[in-house]
Amino acid sequence: MDGERIQNYWSDEVDALVRTYRQFEKLIPSERVDGAAHAGEDGRYVEDLVREYLQQFLPRDLEVLTGFILRPAVKTGETGRERKNDKDQHSGQLDVIVYDSSAYPVFQRFGNSVIVPPEGVIAVVSIKKHLNDGDVLHECSELFDAASLCQTLRSNNRDDKVRGPFLALVSVKSKIDKKRTDNLDWIFQKVLEAYASKADVSFDQLIGYIGALDEWSIFKRRPKNQLTAAEYVGFNHQPNESHLGLQFLLTGILSVYYDDSRRALRRPGFTAFPSGRPHDKKLGEISCAKLR
Repeated sequence: MDGERIQNYWSDEVDALVRTYRQFEKLIPSERVDGAAHAGEDGRYVEDLVREYLQQFLPRDLEVLTGFILRPAVKTGETGRERKNDKDQHSGQLDVIVYDSSAYPVFQRFGNSVIVPPEGVIAVVSIKKHLNDGDVLHECSELFDAASLCQTLRSNNRDDKVRGPFLALVSVKSKIDKKRTDNLDWIFQKVLEAYASKADVSFDQLIGYIGALDEWSIFKRRPKNQLTAAEYVGFNHQPNESHLGLQFLLTGILSVYYDDSRRALRRPGFTAFPSGRPHDKKLGEISCAKLR
């Protein structure tokens, strides 16, 4: 198997994405810095651009959104009480939430901005126009917190945990340029630093991909057996390898979406009634046929 056609196709798509962003810079240039004249709009344009590209390649069941994850401390499924000692929790604002909206509801929606329960979250992606030195540590921590909201999800038919969302940090261009050490080694050390103070970090809480789309990629390999260690591998993209970043990103998202643990859907924690609240009166009964 060579897959050369697919590689060439994805390379062209990444090159087109980068060219589209550069056209924005040409139309709205900054006279002082590398980029567009309005930094806020510049960043939002990059986020919208990446979301648009992801949306066109993912299954129709998945929406590429932005917003927050809300994990309410309520019953899940029919009798699930795994959150009985918890409190309602929410994430910070997330650039990209890949969400299975065909199977799971949404608390609030305004355009592409949403507040969603964790059950339907397939991936969380942080987007940066330029990746700087401080971004790796900060974004890994933010993604860890978002993934932690999805840690106690259970399947409907068994006591196994559902696989957590894929986590990624994506930039159009990297501004990390180290003179005394290899850039990929330096970035991985920052990844190690991000999790050093965390206790009992699971495989799914670790970032799955970091990359500048047409420059370099760092990808987390998933072991075939026990998830006791996460191996990270790095790639400096060669002239014909701009496809790597987008392919790693799509591979990670689809691997979660098609994982066996997500096939048995369980009703999410979506409603909440006052604990112990009795009804005011019993109104009566209506006879009906037996359930089959």
